[in-house]
Amino acid sequence: MSRDLPADEFRAAMHRVADLVADYLEGVGDRPVLPAVRPGEVRRVLPAAAPEQPEPLDTILDDYLRVIEPNLTHWNHPGFLAYFAITGSGPGILGETLAAALNVNAMLWRTSPAGTELEERVCAWLAKMMDLPADFRGHINDTASSSSLVALAAARHRLPLDIRVKGLSGVPPLTLYASDQAHSSIDKSAIVLGLGQENVRRIETDGAFRMSVPALAEAIARDRAEGRLPMAVVATVGTTSTTSIDPVPEIADLCARLGLWMHVDAAYAGSAAICPEHRALMPGIERADSLVVNPHKWLFTPVDCSLLYVRDPALLKAAFSLVPEYLRTSEDSEVTNLMDYGFQLGRRFRSLKLWMVIRAFGVEGLRERIREHCALARELAGWIEADPRFELAAPVPFSTVCFRARAEEAPDRFNERLLARLNAAGPVFLSHTALKGRYTLRVAIGNLRTGRKHIQQLWDLIGRAYEELRNGEGA
Repeated sequence: MSRDLPADEFRAAMHRVADLVADYLEGVGDRPVLPAVRPGEVRRVLPAAAPEQPEPLDTILDDYLRVIEPNLTHWNHPGFLAYFAITGSGPGILGETLAAALNVNAMLWRTSPAGTELEERVCAWLAKMMDLPADFRGHINDTASSSSLVALAAARHRLPLDIRVKGLSGVPPLTLYASDQAHSSIDKSAIVLGLGQENVRRIETDGAFRMSVPALAEAIARDRAEGRLPMAVVATVGTTSTTSIDPVPEIADLCARLGLWMHVDAAYAGSAAICPEHRALMPGIERADSLVVNPHKWLFTPVDCSLLYVRDPALLKAAFSLVPEYLRTSEDSEVTNLMDYGFQLGRRFRSLKLWMVIRAFGVEGLRERIREHCALARELAGWIEADPRFELAAPVPFSTVCFRARAEEAPDRFNERLLARLNAAGPVFLSHTALKGRYTLRVAIGNLRTGRKHIQQLWDLIGRAYEELRNGEGA
């Protein structure tokens, strides 16, 4: 019995997989973005139990083509305009494939020398691309949810309470501050860290959906007066709903004056900082104690790849380092052991795909693609503003456009039906949000394969769907 696939069988299967991937990427735009599948349909065609005997790889790949690929939401589709797009670019897919083959666990330098040092170097590359201070130290997590959790755990550790050893028993309630537009992962971090949701202060925003610094200062003062212990402020650069930018310099001033940790969530918009004109929209991020940016959102790196930068890596290490005897090595005093900078021991070789993406596109090539997406968003916003049937719902600083159809009666219901009709058509997939309590459609342009023709197709579809609903067609 062979311990693994014979080399010739594996090689043949890999060649077929390469063709499957290339064919998929070449033709993904010809498919509906959303599959015509109902809940439970995939499960019903999958066997209830695993096969007792080996099955041929060609049979397995045939089933992949029959069952899996047609029943996915296609995030690589140029019409995928919901949420923030993630793109599996060619160079990134190659890097992911090689990382899977190498199958290293980059927990220690010894377990992955190249993996460790490549991660350090690639993080330094991106910091320089984003014009971040040279003393920012980066490492890679899976998603921004993990990166923000790690950053806020470091903020908790900085408090003179020895929570790492003694826990939260007897500690005053710790409070965390973020705008009412901040990502839900901040609330989840509070849950995991033991702060509790009731100690997350959602600070009101202005007409452009930016955090109110006076309201923030008032909330902090009130909590201190009531015996609570403010821990950190989360400033968002590129909020999920509208991509608004909190007033980071003013927040940084307040945090410095009060001795609070400032975490900057730039998971989406941080990638745009590689363009000088977009970096200019983000003053103050260089003053962060921690900052997260996701290359898997807008640098065309396959999910998952989230970079967390911290100004004080020694503090981060103090918060998390725990080295049992079986993980001690003779090089520990000379090298970086990535396991020391987060809660995960096992670490995938994520830096390889980012390294390949940056090299294959080049920094200027990445800039060009981000600029094109922002230009497409501005053009779409212009069409919306010029059409009396629609209205912009928020500013468009980057590549996400929030808008509503004007309707005299039940406007929220009308926009909800409009979104359903657009998504049912096949070529596009949009999402929605609520802004100031109003149902709002959202177009997030960020896929590597999205071009002007796709945005023009979207706009034409929006106009047709609007008229059909106004005329009562298919209501």
